[in-house]
Amino acid sequence: MLDGLLADSHVMSFEQLPAQVSDHAATAGFSEALIYLADLQHDELRLFTGEPPEAAHGLEGRPAKVAIEGSVAGRAYQYGSIMPTGDETHCWWVPLLDGTERLGLLYLTAPADDRDMQEAMLSLASLVAMLVVSRRNLSDTYARLIRSEPMNVAAEMQWQLMPPRTYADGRVTIGAVMEPAYQVSGDAFDYSTAGDIVHLSIFDAMGHDTAAGLTANLAMSACRNRRRQGTGLADLGDAIEQVLLEQFGADHYVTGILADLDTTTGVLTWTNRGHHPPVLLRGGLAATMVDCPPAHPMGTDLGLTTTMCREQLQPGDRLVLYTDGITEARTRGKEFGLEAFIDFLVRHHTDGLPVPETLRRLMRAHLHHHKGQLQDDATIVLCEWLGPHTLSTRENAPVAGVPLAST
Repeated sequence: MLDGLLADSHVMSFEQLPAQVSDHAATAGFSEALIYLADLQHDELRLFTGEPPEAAHGLEGRPAKVAIEGSVAGRAYQYGSIMPTGDETHCWWVPLLDGTERLGLLYLTAPADDRDMQEAMLSLASLVAMLVVSRRNLSDTYARLIRSEPMNVAAEMQWQLMPPRTYADGRVTIGAVMEPAYQVSGDAFDYSTAGDIVHLSIFDAMGHDTAAGLTANLAMSACRNRRRQGTGLADLGDAIEQVLLEQFGADHYVTGILADLDTTTGVLTWTNRGHHPPVLLRGGLAATMVDCPPAHPMGTDLGLTTTMCREQLQPGDRLVLYTDGITEARTRGKEFGLEAFIDFLVRHHTDGLPVPETLRRLMRAHLHHHKGQLQDDATIVLCEWLGPHTLSTRENAPVAGVPLAST
């Protein structure tokens, strides 16, 4: 099954994937193999048939869409667990995971339900996930499938440039969310690895239009460019500012946090460029603001000194970066507020939920508070330091009814 699917994948389009998966899965005894992919806001799972989304419909006995909240499929998706569907014998929901990025689920009808068959289901799901990821960025079919409404140009730029919303490598787990998903403009986030160092950054550009999106994109690209040329963290903000000034003068500016985490020691080094201080969650019992004297926003050319600050993390600590759309957005004069934001993080941290699921629930609560209408971009980046020792991903593979480990 796997050899055949892998061999055919070299000349396979994204739209051919469902039929190829079904054909090759049948050689291992799977009488049914369907692909369900999560929408952009992680509200529902959508059947991918290979047909244009506007022409898609459910197959006989199989729905075209499944809500994530309140369904068995949704629970398998939320917790990254293989789960029986409960409606037929030997039918399973199997998570599609690229690392810890939750793409969706496979619906599989298997000839048995023993451990060997579960291993076969996991292996098939892993390969399918890699094939989805390798082809989705070139497919307009994928983009239309996961979208529920038209996207503005600024949001199109942001989603194309930013890294995936989840990442894990045994040292850290990183998750990010950004709303309004279809109308975002001036927010952006980034992360990267270089040896033992994990870089984290978040940006909030002035304004709420396409120009703000251009400013945030330029700041993020300048951050990557200068970082890859060897610019250290102490000088990185000024290097980004120089690029902004060359392009816009002092007419556009960006606030942000720039941070490096040494994964061997847990030492976090960071600078604040006119942004809200991060929140640190520790042991599920406390949340603190890790403050640092802020320099001026990048692009204002005020000449304030950049201060390098350090914080010693403990294994299991979660660092949270966010923009003001999270804490300052109002509905009829009432803010979601920093206190409610931190309280939500602490409560769900103690629940032991995976990082991506914590953020999904937080953003749903935020949108509910504001009745789905945000007046400002709201972005969160959460990084959990797991400790200095690399974890075995195979030891943490999902099994029936059992969620993944911390990742």
